[in-house]
Amino acid sequence: MTARKLLHAALGAALLSLLTTNPGFAHEQTGVGGGLASGLLHPLTGLDHLVAMVAVGIWGAQLGGAAIWILPIVFPLVMAFGAVLGILKVGLPVPELIIALSALVLGLAVALRVRVPFGIAAIIVAIFAIFHGHAHGVELPTAANPLAYGCGFVVATGLLHACGITIGALARWPGGERIIQGVGAAIAALGGYFLVANLGVAA
Repeated sequence: MTARKLLHAALGAALLSLLTTNPGFAHEQTGVGGGLASGLLHPLTGLDHLVAMVAVGIWGAQLGGAAIWILPIVFPLVMAFGAVLGILKVGLPVPELIIALSALVLGLAVALRVRVPFGIAAIIVAIFAIFHGHAHGVELPTAANPLAYGCGFVVATGLLHACGITIGALARWPGGERIIQGVGAAIAALGGYFLVANLGVAA
């Protein structure tokens, strides 16, 4: 299979995931009772988590160099730390708003082709990762197999990052950067919607 066909297949899978995803927030699920399979599917059932993870991969691809791989590695690792905080019931300020903000900020970073030093990008990604992990960590103790569920969730997150990296590869094609920026704008718009919705709930 050629690189072009692989790219098209990956984009098709990403689009299918977006179209079949429950519009509700991933961290609003209750009573998660499964193990590895549930963990693998969980990130695909919440649009706020899904788009933020894809954006991390795209932004890493845009920044280039080590960022292509380091950002998608930093996120799951720090997310696991955030999950531990959630399991221990350590509170974080306004987690729902920060999770919504992550999609908005990361989407804008992609849409505007924001270039920052690698260290700053890693810090931004790590901060958001703590809140995403915390939200899901609060649920982990209710799962039938928390360890398997957590492993599945981390693997699924990595796959979403890989999908974003694949989308970022469009920059090599004529007009590809415009498509990438359009995807970033769409992610930012969704993040804005999540943010407004959460502000409405908080009010």
